[in-house]
Parts: sequence; C-alpha cells; structure tokens
Amino acid sequence: MTGDTTKEEIKIRPFWYSDIWIFPKLINIITTLDAEGRVNAAPYSFIMQYDVMSKNPRMILGFRQDSHTYLNICDTGEFVINCPSADYIEDMMETARFYPAGVNELEHTRFTMIPSRKVKPPSILECPQIAECTVEETYELPKSNGIVIGKIEAIVMDKGLKDLDRGERIKAMNLPLGLGDESRRYYYHSVNYDTVMHELADPPDAYRASDAVTSMEWDTDALQSLMQIPPGVRKLVTDQAESFAKEKGDERVTMARFTELAEDAGMDEEFLDRFRSKSDPRKRA
Repeated sequence: MTGDTTKEEIKIRPFWYSDIWIFPKLINIITTLDAEGRVNAAPYSFIMQYDVMSKNPRMILGFRQDSHTYLNICDTGEFVINCPSADYIEDMMETARFYPAGVNELEHTRFTMIPSRKVKPPSILECPQIAECTVEETYELPKSNGIVIGKIEAIVMDKGLKDLDRGERIKAMNLPLGLGDESRRYYYHSVNYDTVMHELADPPDAYRASDAVTSMEWDTDALQSLMQIPPGVRKLVTDQAESFAKEKGDERVTMARFTELAEDAGMDEEFLDRFRSKSDPRKRA
C-alpha cells in the first residue's frame, strides 16, 4: 500500500452531514396534524426504507426533536410522506420556512391538499408518490435527532406511474435530489439529471437451470419454482430452502415446504412475478 498526497482529513464539526459530506437525498414534504387538528407541512430528507418486506413495510425518519413535525407525530401517531416534483421546488422551500406553530405552510404555496385514504393528515395532490404512515416506534438520540419508525398504511401514486418502466417513471416523476446547503440558508438541488441504467452481472457461482447444485432431493415442481428466482440469488435461496427443510425433519424439498419458506420470507407469486422473464428495457426504449 502506498501513501497518497491527494487526500486530507477534514475536521468533523457541527453540520458535518451538510457542510462537509454530500448526501444526495430525495426531498419529501411531510404533512401532519397537531393536537388541535391544524395542518403542518415541512420538507425532510432523512427518510429511508426500514423493513422492505410487504408484510410489515416500514420507513425510518429523523427530525429535530423540537420540530413541529416531530412533535405532531409524537402527539397524533400519523403522518404523510409526499414526494414533490422538481416543478415545485420553490413551493417546497416555502414549507421549509420557520412559520409559527399552527400555521399551515401549504396555504403559502401552490400545493393542493387532498384527503388521505388511511390517515387523518392531508396528502398533496401535486406529489406523484405518497406514503401514508402510522407510528410504530419513536426514540430520541441524546441531544440529537428524534427517530421515528413508521408503518406504511398506504402507497398512493399518480395513475399510470406504476405501469411504467422504471426509467420512464423516473423521468415522469421528475423528483429533485437535495444536495445539502451552505450556511443553513442556500440550498442546492439536482434536477433534470441524466439517468443511466447498468445491468448487474451474475456472480461467478450463480446457479442456472443447467447447473443448479443441490444437497437434497427436490420435487420437480419445487425445483421449477427455484428456477424462477434470479440466478444471482438462486444459490442463496437453495441453501435457505434446504436448511429450512432439514429443520422441519424433511429428507427432500417439497413444493409445500418451498412455498412455506417463500411465504414466510414474503416471496409470494406477486413477488416472484417481479423476476420472471421481461424484455430488456434498453430494447423497449
């Protein structure tokens, strides 16, 4: 290993996550109600998936502990994550202003409130994707963020978006990426960015239909279902299925046992359909 004179260590200081490190993040407007039923809206980017399985889909979010949004979430147990398009960045920035408690920031924007389906806080019409959530757990980091784990009660999208190829959907939604701020006043966003697709190659030991290696006997229908799993993770699923069968005292992997494992892991027919043969999106463009 050789030395490198092109790098320097940077002091970790307050707001390191914004002033120093660049986190490209999706900007979301979170709508809540306070204890008196008044609407609050504010933009946040500390949001990501927490539990990806469809049985209990959850997101994790972070807030200032004294923010109106966090206090409202703790008081009412509900919130809505609204993802605005780049056409509404100025309106999104308006919701970031520090209005007094009880002020509905959306009334100072072009955004339109619409009823949510599963929770009381309103959703935003102009946002192409929306997640309605309830609180599952909160905890507070000492002198730092308030953390919320929210259960997704409903995912709502503009009609037609779900059926688009991912590349087409990205363009149609036109979601801005937040790139941080300077001096907590000047905020940077990336819009109209080029989207590049890369195909992930299978690992060297990927199982294919002709070379699947098993340590147990498999029923024909179970093996056929295994072949529907992407080659890149087929070996992993094979090992899991055989371990599961052995734990149950089986001498072979039956379709019933493979189905039981698949359902336990959330791999139902709808899940498997995601991986079944589809045309190359590059050929559809």
